Amino acid sequence: MPPPRTPKTSAPPDPAPSPQGYDGTSPFPSDGPAPIRDGGERLYVAVTGVIVVLPFVAIALAGWLLWGRLIHPTDIVLALVLYTITGLGVTVGFHRGLTHGGYRAARPVRIALAVAGSMSFQGDVIGWVATHRRHHAFTDRPGDPHSPYRYGTHLRGQLRGLLHAHVGWLFRSDSTPADRYAPDLLADRDIRAVSRAFPVLCVLTLALPFGVGWAIGGTWLYGVTALLWAGLVRIALLHHVTWSVNSLCHLIGERPFRTRRHDRATNLWPLALLSFGESWHNLHHADPTSARHGVDRGQVDPSAAFIRLLERLGWVHDVRWPTADRVAARRV
Repeated sequence: MPPPRTPKTSAPPDPAPSPQGYDGTSPFPSDGPAPIRDGGERLYVAVTGVIVVLPFVAIALAGWLLWGRLIHPTDIVLALVLYTITGLGVTVGFHRGLTHGGYRAARPVRIALAVAGSMSFQGDVIGWVATHRRHHAFTDRPGDPHSPYRYGTHLRGQLRGLLHAHVGWLFRSDSTPADRYAPDLLADRDIRAVSRAFPVLCVLTLALPFGVGWAIGGTWLYGVTALLWAGLVRIALLHHVTWSVNSLCHLIGERPFRTRRHDRATNLWPLALLSFGESWHNLHHADPTSARHGVDRGQVDPSAAFIRLLERLGWVHDVRWPTADRVAARRV
């Protein structure tokens, strides 16, 4: 039985228009007094803090361990391989496939991409998709979970908003209900199983480089350096590339395509390779279901190239490739 199709819309319809009086430059209305955190919320904040801070500690530790030494080639190769696998799991699996329905995948491919994305340490697949659909429903206006315009467009507000959009939003008590934003995934038995397995996959994404490094190098020290570079440092880099799309790609860059009111998504070419094409963010917000984000000459989009490969292998179908007329209709 084929898996349920992701809805054609990139996000649920807005439940209500923007709060009356919001002009696109003022700070977002206050959420009211901060709720008293229960034990579960405090645990969530603590775990989030560990996930954000630990990779930086790993970088410092790696520098101390490798002072005056060479980095093992195994570490570099493992880091590149795992960065690519988990990065494409996020961009092709979580984002272009499950969130926006840019293609339909065979069941094994759908599951494999969801597993790979979960190993990026960016949250369980259902929560990730729900949050991103909410971002599209309320882009850069009240309701957006990570807009850099949350505190207004004056300099101090922009600096505070940049920090919020990059990482601060992770620490807010502002959960996104999956039953409203991702009911299709809640109804998918396979995706529910991957979502429940998220803690195990987080352990696996660290144990794998440690085990491979030890097996190839023959000593535990090789396992530790592989864990640092191909595990924690790799996770830190992918985290901040992903978060930069949330923050920088709504503040700086070019906007050759029209987006909805208040939506300030931009194209930021320096991030294109590291983000696997996700930083062609302006076109994505102009046409969210498109399987390709980099549509202009010279705009490299590795995620789209990977989807094309899967299509030629017969593993994905009904791919929503952009057409010349569709692109032209959205151009400024």
